[in-house]
Amino acid sequence: MTNPLAPGSLSGKSALVTGSSRGIGADTVGLFAEAGARVVINYRDKEARATKLRDGITSAGGHALIVGADLTKPGDVARMFTEAEGTFGKLDILVMNASGGMESNMGDDYAMRLNRDAQVNLLTTAIPHLAEGARVVFVTSHQAHFIKTTPTMPEYEPVALSKRAGEDALRDMIDVLTAKNIEFVVVSGDMIEGTITATLLNRVNPGAIEARKQAAGRLYNVAEFAAEIALAAVEPVPADHTRLVGDTSSFVA
Repeated sequence: MTNPLAPGSLSGKSALVTGSSRGIGADTVGLFAEAGARVVINYRDKEARATKLRDGITSAGGHALIVGADLTKPGDVARMFTEAEGTFGKLDILVMNASGGMESNMGDDYAMRLNRDAQVNLLTTAIPHLAEGARVVFVTSHQAHFIKTTPTMPEYEPVALSKRAGEDALRDMIDVLTAKNIEFVVVSGDMIEGTITATLLNRVNPGAIEARKQAAGRLYNVAEFAAEIALAAVEPVPADHTRLVGDTSSFVA
């Protein structure tokens, strides 16, 4: 996938992407680094993958830091931003990519704790560490963004509801962000082929991803969606603070 960001366009900038040791987050970090940004790679328990990604970026002449942090633990989040600013200065880009809720043995309230409560704490904690004119990007799915008007698959509903609750709570902070000259944009896409969420969903509901693919015509892959997130971090913020990626005909009347 060609990087939509011009070489050197992010030189002198720093970016942190949550959940970036693999998948969409890892590809997004890679695009930022290729464009010259100093990047912070966040992981919860995939240190080896994060280390490999960091080493690849640094061997190519880039600058990368890995920070392990469980986003549901405020202490971890505070330490992550302290380490990030201590290494690269204040952040110019924060991509709130990490989410979940379909994992087993994490508790019945895990989706809401991660996708709403942790996201609000993450952004609240981040504000003092964000540079003047910084951009915050919150990543979600059409299934979550449109859950109030369009039902989704039963197996995904708890995640969708918690992601929408998180989005709503973050939107309530826009005035605070604006007052500090911090921009905010939501990037919403359909199910993405190759992600852990798609894999888990297909495991509990075999054929679900193929059925969604047939209904949408096509689904974005990880690299394609990462490119859209990277663009959302630099292009003008839409009036409604929302960047819709891919087909929405199944969700918008």
